[in-house]
Amino acid sequence: MSQETEPKRMGKTIHSRRADDWRRRDRCGTFYGVRQLARTCKDGADMTFQRVLILEDNLIIAMEAEEILHLVGIQQIEIASNLEQAVNAVHSEHYDFAMLDVNLGESTSFGFARLLMERGISFGFVSGYSDTLDFPADLRHVPLLNKPFDEQSMRLFVEKLAGSSPLAM
Repeated sequence: MSQETEPKRMGKTIHSRRADDWRRRDRCGTFYGVRQLARTCKDGADMTFQRVLILEDNLIIAMEAEEILHLVGIQQIEIASNLEQAVNAVHSEHYDFAMLDVNLGESTSFGFARLLMERGISFGFVSGYSDTLDFPADLRHVPLLNKPFDEQSMRLFVEKLAGSSPLAM
């Protein structure tokens, strides 16, 4: 049985699903829940990724990322389709990390990435380009998820983000 939670509205896009809707079957047909990805805070306490912001101007790619993030254990995912929505979102909500499409039409997400650094929010880039050589020097070390992506590459990407400190970015 699938139950929808009250959707979070961001522009024209509405996305929110319960994490338990994304259970999967193993090879024997048994359901298993998704695991939570945790990181250790500076004080040693575990922190679970529960809320993620996706900045992606292509709705199909954003929805695919949302679905895969549910599979790897993320509870709440919100999609912003442009920089204005993303900036408004981080000023009004708390996010554990953000996924940023590099190219957003005629602009890039580099300035927004710097805002996330200032606010202490972990983030990574998503791009069809395979390296960060053309990125600004201060952002070349940020984790990069290449398009197209699958569950395994997303899981590795999120685990990299879980191990990174936003202050070190």
